Amino acid sequence: MPELPEVETTRRGIEPHLTGQRINRLVIRDHRLRWPIDPELPALLKNRTIHSVKRRAKYLLLDCDHITLILHLGMSGNLRILDAGNKAQKHDHYDLVLANGLCLRFHDPRRFGALLWTDGPVSAHPRLASLGPEPLSQAFAGEWLYQHSGARKQAVKTFIMDSRIVVGVGNIYACEALFNAGIHPARAAGRISAQRYTRLADAIRQVLSEAIAQGGTTLRDFTNSDGKPGYFTQSLKVYGRAGQPCVNCGRPIKQLRQAQRSTYYCSHCQR
Repeated sequence: MPELPEVETTRRGIEPHLTGQRINRLVIRDHRLRWPIDPELPALLKNRTIHSVKRRAKYLLLDCDHITLILHLGMSGNLRILDAGNKAQKHDHYDLVLANGLCLRFHDPRRFGALLWTDGPVSAHPRLASLGPEPLSQAFAGEWLYQHSGARKQAVKTFIMDSRIVVGVGNIYACEALFNAGIHPARAAGRISAQRYTRLADAIRQVLSEAIAQGGTTLRDFTNSDGKPGYFTQSLKVYGRAGQPCVNCGRPIKQLRQAQRSTYYCSHCQR
């Protein structure tokens, strides 16, 4: 599933091709995404100019002359910049065709992606209104986590994966950040000190920044037509390494299930 670093890498890849371009038309091949595409959207978008490509959590935001397009990649989606005449393949659900002859094409075998829009403040849109701070922003810090942890008995891993607390900390990055911070993933969120939350916030920023940087150097081509997402291979310390030696102490990495997800950790290094 595309996570925040993959979405940010996608944003950086498509931004140069979209910014300043006029929209010729929107071609919808299948309205049945996670939420049905508004049938009035093609008429609304015609001849509008794309002024910016931004990101909020795992949503991409295209500012199009007082209308904001809200794109989500879902579980298996990807975006490519192609010649508008390039033949569509199975699961290519829509094209945003530009006046220069290129198009932004969305491919999604599982159809969990989305194409939404708003003409109001994008922060007030129902899909974005309840989101927590961006993990790489100044609004996010250990103090924020500590204040919101309260007396929660909830495991700290599920706590930091709650998008109302902080956005973009998916399963992989939660495991890696907790390892770097030395915090056991099953520890109750309300039983962690402010000092340890500061270390955790720093670790979250670190693992996400490194993943974005690595994605930026290995996911270069957003103009090919093979339909493959091409997400980068990450250097992981615990995730997916059950039974392998810990990079710090050499003891075997352990695995447990939390909220229907696999969690990886070192029982010696994480308390």
